[in-house]
Amino acid sequence: MATRTPKETSPSDTLGTPPRVGEHIQRLRMARKLTLEDLSRAAGVSKSMLSEIERNKANPTIAVAWRLTNALGISLDQLFTPSRPQNSIRVMGQQDCPTLAGEDKGYQLRVWGPIELAGKFEWYELTLNGGGELVSEAHEPGTHEHLTVLSGAVSVEIEGEQRKLRAGETARYPADVNHAIRNTGKMEARALLVVIHR
Repeated sequence: MATRTPKETSPSDTLGTPPRVGEHIQRLRMARKLTLEDLSRAAGVSKSMLSEIERNKANPTIAVAWRLTNALGISLDQLFTPSRPQNSIRVMGQQDCPTLAGEDKGYQLRVWGPIELAGKFEWYELTLNGGGELVSEAHEPGTHEHLTVLSGAVSVEIEGEQRKLRAGETARYPADVNHAIRNTGKMEARALLVVIHR
C-alpha cells in the first residue's frame, strides 16, 4: 500500500498522529503553477492518490513523500516540519542581527537587512560616537546610499563635497566614489543607512 488513512484521534493521542502534509503539498504545487496532473506525472504518483493526499484523506509513505518532494524541489524535512504561512510575522531582536564594530573609528553598524539580500539591498543602524566616522571606499558602479539621521547630527562627505545633517534629515548620494559619514560633535549620533546596489 502506498498510503494509509489517518485514524480518528482524541486530544490525548495527538502526539502519535501522522503529520498532515496535504495542505502543504497543495500550497507548494499551486505556488509553482502545477496542476494535479503535472505533479502526478513528475513525481510518478497517481493523480487520484495525490488528490487524496492533498485533501488529507491519506498520508503519504516516506517513499511517496520523497518522490513528491523531489518533484517540488524541496527536502523531506521541509515537508514534514511544520512551516509558517507565507504571511506570518517573523520578529527579530537585536541579538539576532550581526553587528560590525569599528572601535578605533568610533562606529557600530548593526545589520538589519536579511543576509540573502547583501550585495543588492542592505540596511543598517549606524551609531557614531562623538568624533566617530565611517569611511568607505567606492562601491560597485551605480551604488547609492540613503542616510536618515535618527538622533544627533552628522556630516556626509563625497569627493570633497560635505553636507551636515540634523535629526530627521535624509541625504541621498552616490556611493560608487569614496565617501564618509562623520559625527563632528561630542554626543552620540544614530542613523539609518540604506545601501542600494545596481
